Parts: sequence; structure tokens; C-alpha cells
Amino acid sequence: MLTGLVWTALMLSSGAGIEADVVLENGTLYDGSGAAGKVADLAIRGDRIVGIGRLEVKGHPRRIDVRGLIVAPGFIDLHTHSDFPLQAKATRGNLSYLYQGVTTVVTGNCGFGPTNVSEYFHKLAKHGVGSNVMHLVPHNAVREKVMKNANRPPSPAELEQMRQLVEAGMKAGACGLSTGLIYNPGIYARTEELIALAKVAAAHKGIYVSHIRDEGVEVLSALEEALRIGKEAGLPVHISHLKASGKQVWGKSADIVGLILKARKAGQVVTADQYPYPASSTSLAAIVVPARFREGSPLEYRQRFDDPEQLQLLRSAIEQQLRDKENGAAIRIARYHPKPAWQGKDLASIARAENTTPVEIVLQIERKGGASIVHFSMSEEDVRFIMRQEFVATASDGSSQDPNSKSVPHPRSYGTFPRKIGRYAIAEGLIPLAQALRSASGLPADILRLKDRGYLKVNHHADVVVFDPARYRDLATFDKPHQFATGVEYLFVNGQLAIEQGKATGKLAGKPLRYQP
Repeated sequence: MLTGLVWTALMLSSGAGIEADVVLENGTLYDGSGAAGKVADLAIRGDRIVGIGRLEVKGHPRRIDVRGLIVAPGFIDLHTHSDFPLQAKATRGNLSYLYQGVTTVVTGNCGFGPTNVSEYFHKLAKHGVGSNVMHLVPHNAVREKVMKNANRPPSPAELEQMRQLVEAGMKAGACGLSTGLIYNPGIYARTEELIALAKVAAAHKGIYVSHIRDEGVEVLSALEEALRIGKEAGLPVHISHLKASGKQVWGKSADIVGLILKARKAGQVVTADQYPYPASSTSLAAIVVPARFREGSPLEYRQRFDDPEQLQLLRSAIEQQLRDKENGAAIRIARYHPKPAWQGKDLASIARAENTTPVEIVLQIERKGGASIVHFSMSEEDVRFIMRQEFVATASDGSSQDPNSKSVPHPRSYGTFPRKIGRYAIAEGLIPLAQALRSASGLPADILRLKDRGYLKVNHHADVVVFDPARYRDLATFDKPHQFATGVEYLFVNGQLAIEQGKATGKLAGKPLRYQP
């Protein structure tokens, strides 16, 4: 099949014209391949791109002059936690992502999300969704469904049950298996269990996506485990939110990248993604409460805080964890329902205001159900180094947000893509613009083995972003995260305008995308 400029040139030489609904004229087109931008027109009919280049168009399509603007494939976010927000009325429109130019998101990351993929996709299709959605089978949720929060290997029967759940998910259209190996109950899984389940995904040509077992002092051995799983299961490996976390490993990004490059050079398919911020975000318990205290049921977990002997051990363990995190000053509360006034404040500041210690604040929070936090754990130099790697895609690790929320989440849910492309590439010139755009479009499409998205090509789906390079910036900050990005003038999702002249149209033009490698 002929595509792009070749297709258009042949069509024009025959004297024919394109039938189109919309023609974007005189824009600077970046096709997602990493090639330089070129001034051209782009025509859309229905949900497809039907022409690129110097176009002759039949009839009376809508013509939009996008001179001086950049036209690119709609961005693909490989790593979100929007599984449940996209099923809620206030956030199913996915506006915090549409305003960034994102047209497709992947859910089921870090081992969390719906295990019944068929049911999940049915709900999205029934109620509508603002962006396209792909899904990974989540290992933590699968393991919990079969084994609860047990700290032991599965029995043969339990492993078979987990295999069947992964098999059902892949048949329903999931694109691979995800793990989150710092979280319960996946933290208790041995490598052999993960290989066995990854083999099921491999049989359906899926990928293995992992929040690896350690992103700090043991990051290299954790990477080695992920690479082993990929080799023995026979499928591509994708490392989630690649980083060097904690001052003890600042500067280790070169070793991390070197290990991945070595595997790639040896022929293994390995990629990664990154959000361009020096802070992460997760649950408070995941980073300050050691795994040995987190096993068992929620009731058993809470009871440990009331047991004098266990409480003494917990205090000591939490204090040790906080010591490496500036005694709590590096941890901000993002969401904590019992005391909303604590949201946006760090543990050390809260402790001073409450005339107590950061450890006691942690104990209080965990007794009342826990909190989500923002953790300032990375160096800017490591973030910049990882960002420049050609195998690293851009991904937020965020979720669809309600801008009216009183929580203080990580700004990545609003700003990841304009921060990478607008700030680091356009404003600072840290990486070439074409590479930054590829990291958000063609590269994630290749990782997901998408046939007809992620590139500006004729007959590809019309997921297209048009933005002003001078205005495409992130406004969301750690202090005030609920701020939409600026600069996206037009956004097409499956050929429909989701953003027009800089404003959301309210259309739910997305759909679940069943994996078809």
C-alpha cells in the first residue's frame, strides 16, 4: 500500500482529488519517525488520514490554516493509572491529558487495574471516554484475586488460576502483562512465577511491562531480573518510569542506561519510559513501611499498629526509611481524606505544626487508611540524561484528574508531555524536537506494535495534535498541580475534534483499543 507523499503525488499526477472532511493547511508536520518537520497539508476523512503533502481536494471540506503550528501524531501515554478515573463521570473525558495532546493512554500499569479486560472495555465503550485506551493484565490484581495478600509462592493450582486470568485478559485484547514489584502482593512473587505468567502473554505476542523490584540501591539487579523474565518468557521487556531514586544512587543513571543498551546490543527487545520530573508519586506505605509489615489482610495490617511489640519494630523501621528521605521533608502528602489540610505539605512540616515527629505522623496516617504522596527522590541531572536516550518513551505515570479536586497530586497528570516537548526540547534545546515528538508518538506505537497509530501516514487513524510551539507549555506545578497545559490548538481523536481553537469540545471520541499485534 502506498502512503504519505508518494501516495499523494501519484494521485495528483492522475488528475484525481481527495475527498476530505477537514484539511489542515500549511502546518509543519512531524510524522513521528524522528525525521525533521516539513511544511505540508494533511487531510482527514472520517476517522482516517487520507492525504499528506500538496493536496488537491474535492468538494467543500473544512479548511484550517495551521501555518506556524506543529502538526504531529496524537501522543500515546504508555503508563497511566486512569483505569478507574476513566470509568467515573467527572474524569472520563480525560481532559488533563487531552490538553497535553494525548490521544491514547495505557492502563493496567504497575500491576494494578481491572483483571476482567472484557468487562472493562465494555464499560468504557458504553459510557464513552475522551481518549483511546489500551490495557495491560495487572499482576498484583491477578495475584490478589487468587492468593489474597499471601507472602508465599503459589501452589500449582493457584499458578494455573493466575495463568487462566492472564490468558483471558490477553484474549480480550490486553497488550501484555504488567508488574509492580514494590507493591503488595506482587512484592512477594518470585521470578519463576513472573516468567510463567509472562509466557502466557508471550503466546499472544504481548509485552512485559514492569515497575521493577527496586529503583534505588538495588536498581541494577532489579533490571537484571526484568531482562531475565523477558529472555526466558520470550517477549519484549519495557521498564516503567526509568529512574535512579534516592541520593545514594544519584549519578547511577549511566550504569542503568548502559545495562539496557548492552541488552539491546545483544539483540533483546528492551525499552523504557520516563516522566520528566525529579519527584515520583505513590502510596506512603510503599516507600516507608517495609514489606514484612504489609503482608496479610487490611485488618491484620492495622492491628500491627496497635500491637506494642510490632509497633516498636514499625517505629524503628519507618524512622530508618525516613532518614534517607530528609527525615520526611522529601515527602509531601498528595491525598489524605481524614485531614485535607495536610495535602500539599511535607511530613517534616506537618510534624512541626503538630508538635510531634514525622514517624508519628506516618503511624497516624497508616492507622487511618494511608495516603498518596509525592516523593522528591531524583536528581535533575539523572532525569535529563535518561530523557535523551532514544529508547526512552515519554509517559506520565499519572491519572485523569478532576481540576476541581482539593487534592495536591503530582503535576505529571497535567504537564508531562508539554514539559518534555515544550520546555526541554523547544525552550531549552536539551533534545531535538523531532526526537521528543517521536518519544511521544512513533516510539510508543512501536513498543505497543500498533499498526495504524502513532505516525502521520495515509490510512492511519486520525489521531492528530496541532500545537503552537511558542505556547505549548506545562503550567501545573507541585504547589498548584490542577492547571491544564496550554498551546494545543486542535486535537483530533479518531477524526473528531476533541479540542478546537484551544478549548475542549466535550466529545468523548476515544474508544478501547483491543490489542492486534
